[in-house]
Amino acid sequence: QLQLGESGGGLVQAGGSLRLSCAASGRTLDNYAMGWFRQAPGKERELVAAISRFGGTTYYVDSVKGRFSISRDNAKNTVSLQMNSLEPADTAVYYCAASSSVFGTRATTYNSWGQGTQVTVSS
Repeated sequence: QLQLGESGGGLVQAGGSLRLSCAASGRTLDNYAMGWFRQAPGKERELVAAISRFGGTTYYVDSVKGRFSISRDNAKNTVSLQMNSLEPADTAVYYCAASSSVFGTRATTYNSWGQGTQVTVSS
């Protein structure tokens, strides 16, 4: 069974950077497309970024394009999200998720989830 664990969240001022990491255990990540989702209080969970099984295809929600970068290291069984130029609107709990599809941009295709890590951006 695949298990995912996020790290790297925290409190940062607007304009700052954070790097989120997702470590997997139980299965090798090269069998999964991966995504980072976020959920802010009172809002629906949204897909922030996704990456295909071997990293050849990526997706970003419009609000983070040019600021966030998703990457993966299948040899280390990890996925990362580099977040630059952070804005208060980026404040949310960020979740790492895995999909057994080759690539996924819909939450319904993701069937393994981490517990989430809080990112708070102060103005």
